Amino acid sequence: MDEAGIHLVLVGDSLAMTMLGYENTLPVTMEEMIHHTAAVARGVKYGLVVADMPFLSYQVSVEQALLNAGRFIKEAGADAVKVEGGECRIPTIHALVENGIPVLGHIGLTPQSVNAMGGFKVQGKKIEDAQRIVDDAKAIEGAGVFAMVLEGIPSALAGEITAAVDVPTIGIGAGAKCDGQVLVVHDILGLYGDFKPKFVKRYANLGPEIQKAFAQYKKEVEDGSFPGPEQSY
Repeated sequence: MDEAGIHLVLVGDSLAMTMLGYENTLPVTMEEMIHHTAAVARGVKYGLVVADMPFLSYQVSVEQALLNAGRFIKEAGADAVKVEGGECRIPTIHALVENGIPVLGHIGLTPQSVNAMGGFKVQGKKIEDAQRIVDDAKAIEGAGVFAMVLEGIPSALAGEITAAVDVPTIGIGAGAKCDGQVLVVHDILGLYGDFKPKFVKRYANLGPEIQKAFAQYKKEVEDGSFPGPEQSY
């Protein structure tokens, strides 16, 4: 990704599902997130590495949030952290920024609130809900985020927010009117079989190719054609 010129690499808590086999993002721990973030940070030379703060790593208190965010910077080598939530996160975002930790905001469909939302559903379809998300965007901008992720909202609403704030907006399932876009690596590369959300575009379909490679390897080991003379000392 870094060599391809990707500007920002987000180590998302979605690794709970894509790498660790959980059903949603809620179970992933700080230790698991730090482990993965550190691995990414060691591989990235040019892009901005952002660590996703996992569920209950920042909600209990501002002090807890500052301590855990600091660990991402100090132990994992991240450049910034991501925090979900709007107006309710103002004290947390402000404290992190004031202490030298850049914050990427995240509003709209916030996966850590999946239980409260009743599932992964598009947010902001009703006027009052849309206005709340606009208010959230302005609130976290005021608190000091350097950019914000807009997830799972109508394209028109994303365009309105993008016009209303001065920091960049990064969309995922929010249409083309944002300043940038983010997608899960496994979705981009087609590693998930038949599972494909509406907002995903697959730029490769590696899942079948990987399965094919392992099947061929298994066949050649079983029939004795691997290793051959060229793989032997």
